[in-house]
Amino acid sequence: MALRTRFTETFGVEHPIVQGGMMWVGRAELAAAVSEAGGLGIITALTQPTPDDLRREIDRAREITDKPIGVNVTILPSINPPPYQDYVKAIIESGVKIVETAGSNPEPFLPYYKEAGIKVLHKCTSVRHALKAQKIGVDGVSIDGFECAGHPGEDDVPGLILIPAAAKALDIPVIASGGIADARGLVAALALGADGVNMGTRFMITQESAVHENVKNAVVERTERDTQLIFRTLHNTARVAANEISAKVVEIEKAGGTFEDVKDLVAGARGRRVFEEGDLNAGIWTAGQVQGLIDDVPTCAELIDRMVSEAEELIKSRLAGMLA
Repeated sequence: MALRTRFTETFGVEHPIVQGGMMWVGRAELAAAVSEAGGLGIITALTQPTPDDLRREIDRAREITDKPIGVNVTILPSINPPPYQDYVKAIIESGVKIVETAGSNPEPFLPYYKEAGIKVLHKCTSVRHALKAQKIGVDGVSIDGFECAGHPGEDDVPGLILIPAAAKALDIPVIASGGIADARGLVAALALGADGVNMGTRFMITQESAVHENVKNAVVERTERDTQLIFRTLHNTARVAANEISAKVVEIEKAGGTFEDVKDLVAGARGRRVFEEGDLNAGIWTAGQVQGLIDDVPTCAELIDRMVSEAEELIKSRLAGMLA
């Protein structure tokens, strides 16, 4: 069975299931496995050190699958910003037809994407930001509820409210993100008005994901309570896995500390060590509350096949059986 939605029609994907861009995680093997299984796999551009490395990563993914693959470009404030224009050029010249944007306003780059026939899916954490994204011309939005890993915004609105609010307000396809790991989340998102789902933490814990086995095993063992919100006092909230480092960051924040007081603790290089070396306390690393729903490490094909078949069962049997 295939679930047909506005997202699958607009973006040319078989199943309405997206593997969102994740720093140090969104590599060729994972993205290609998701796409080959009928979802939308996404390579994270800035995980690659240079635009030429991104070109090679896209080529590697294409050696695994000929199905559509997207690339994530996250634009964040930085003392030494990466050459975003060069990454965009690499994406266009590689023939990629789907881009996931996140962070700052993608408007300066939209004309280049549009000219190249690229569909743009923009990640938002509020309806007002989603409306702005629609106004500037993106093709779809991924709406992140408070449950999500990474940056949930500052409004603290969970998906059960945010998804239908966005679906009601927008005319373009809406992808639900945050707290989704299985068919139940997929069917719930569709019932709330979404056109598909985005999963980060769930796809991070798959066979094709390059993160260390220690990370995968830890997420399987953890519950929905094992995350920590950091940077709350800095108005740049991030949801990360609970560990010694995140606890220390929160402690420093509560004592009135500034970013300067925690920047060494939260350095990206330290978080990368967690994923590559398996030391769960080497730095901060992202995980959503959805880890409480993850209890295995399947292949991407197994996960997507299971979600789609169980979604069909839920829709046709359990829900239909409730009709008097």
